[in-house]
Amino acid sequence: MAGESQGGSRMRAYVAVWLGLLAIVAVEVGLTVAHVPAGTLVGALLVLAVVEATIALLYFMHLKYERRLFWALIPALVFVLVLMDHFWPDALRLMHQRLPGP
Repeated sequence: MAGESQGGSRMRAYVAVWLGLLAIVAVEVGLTVAHVPAGTLVGALLVLAVVEATIALLYFMHLKYERRLFWALIPALVFVLVLMDHFWPDALRLMHQRLPGP
């Protein structure tokens, strides 16, 4: 009996997380259909995507229970941010560069 009630509460938690993820997707679709300005739309969608990915990682990949998760993810995050800092100026320069005409 005790195992069944614990499994039921786990299932309720997973269903609640799944419904929350569906709600985030509904907000994303609503923002897209509402014709929000491009800069605001991109920012909002990025924030919602990060929240959605974090929830999925924590609950569905069971990373919520990891104690050393901080030491595994933070160095990778710093590495990615440093690389982005180095490559974005190049991308912006190339975006504004004129190609030779015919």
